[in-house]
Formats: sequence, structure tokens, C-alpha cells
Amino acid sequence: MAPKAAIAVYFAPNSEQGFVDAIAAAVHDDVRKPSVISISWGAPESAWTQQGLAAMDAAFQAAAALGVTVCCAAGDAGADDQNPDNGTPDGRAHADFPASSPYVLGCGGTRITVSGGAIASETAWNDDPASSATGGGVSDVFDLPAWQAHAGVPPSINPDRRIGRGVPDVAGNASPATGYRVRVDYMTFTIGGTSAVSPLWAGLVALLNQKLAQPAGWLNPLLYGPLAGSGALRDIASGDNGGYTARAGWDACTGWGVPVGTRLLAALEG
Repeated sequence: MAPKAAIAVYFAPNSEQGFVDAIAAAVHDDVRKPSVISISWGAPESAWTQQGLAAMDAAFQAAAALGVTVCCAAGDAGADDQNPDNGTPDGRAHADFPASSPYVLGCGGTRITVSGGAIASETAWNDDPASSATGGGVSDVFDLPAWQAHAGVPPSINPDRRIGRGVPDVAGNASPATGYRVRVDYMTFTIGGTSAVSPLWAGLVALLNQKLAQPAGWLNPLLYGPLAGSGALRDIASGDNGGYTARAGWDACTGWGVPVGTRLLAALEG
């Protein structure tokens, strides 16, 4: 997306404290000064401690205050967001964290159909609701933000019917069937997942920042405010993630939809 961008990679132990430290290092890096951060890992909110959730959310709030856009993958296991890697299914739906933080751009997934070198159709990604589908839903931890109050976030499909922070905010191609060609250790293959959508959006934001007078920064209040209805995103209104259904406008599968880069740039410039 942005082949000439300077990229810094932050390494930390694979632990909750390691994640907190990595985020803080990136947000407060006074040497490289990243304008956008991409995070492709996550887990159901229930898998984190309250202290870890609070510490990472505070770091994301600092990023928003500093004008740094943080893009986070919304999960790849549908509405329940649970698979053998991140917890035993408990019969409840789960939003994925850190994508559920109000201070990050939650990135959901779509599946495309291509004809003649162009996208013929696009739906919410759901190849298998248990293991290959976009995350998305309603947070059990974070309240509904004021900027999301008019987006039509539905009650949670869990029995408590809570209305909290809705995830995701945006989307991009994520199905491994229509995904991204990569080369690793001399092998070329195609991968997918919202882990690819987050850097896709981060690359786009880097290109936007190159053109804008100031970095795009915390996009969420803009996406749900003056950019809503601007044509900057193409609505995805079909498909589901095993718990929530895509519909016109914002939904808990693909958010506001997929970017139309030139229109998004024009809207931000305006």
C-alpha cells in the first residue's frame, strides 16, 4: 500500500505485559514518531485482565491525543471470537480486543468476487463462522462512545443485551480465498484474515498522511460524524459473521465498509 513508507517493528514478549510495553513503546517513540500503528493480534475481551485492558486502552487514548492512528484486527473467528488458540467456546459472543478500544480503528473483513480484474461483489467475510469469519459485535467492557451513539449499534446477542462499543469501524478484503499473496521462506502462498486488513488500512492512512496538512489521527469521531455519508467508504450490506448481519449503514460485521481512497482523501481535506 505504501512501499516507500519507513516501517518500525516493535518486539516484546508474548505476554499481556509484553503487549502493553510494545504499544507504549510505539506510541511514545520520539525517534521514529510513527503517524500510524498497525496491530494484527488480539483476543476476546474475556481473555484479558482488567488491568491489561485498562493499561492498553490508556496507551491508545494517548495515541489519539498525539494524533496517531491505531489500526487493529477485529478477529477471525466470527461473532464468538473463540477458537482453540484463544479460549474454549463458552456459548457467548465476544468482541476482540484491542479492536474494541474506542481509541483504535477496528478493522473487519470482507470477501470479494472478482470479474475482469475488478471487484464484482463484496460481502461480509464468513467462510466458516467458527474459524474463518470476520470478528465484530458489541463490547462487554467499553460503553457506547458518544460519537457512535447514532450509528445504530444493536444490543449484544448475549442474554444481557448490552449496548456497548460496536466493532468494527471499517473493513477490507480478508477471506483467504481472495486474500493476499505473500512469500515466506522461499514459499509463495495466499493468506487472509483481519490481520491483513489492519496493515492494509495502515498503509492507506500513511498515504493519506503524506497528502494531508496534518496526520489523520484518531479517525473514529470523523467516520461517525462528518465523513458519514460522504462516499469515502463503500457500504457492505450483505453477509454475516455467525451472530451479526451486515446491513445498510454501519454494522457489526464490516463497520462503515471498505475505503474509496481518493474520496476518503477528499473528505479529510474538506
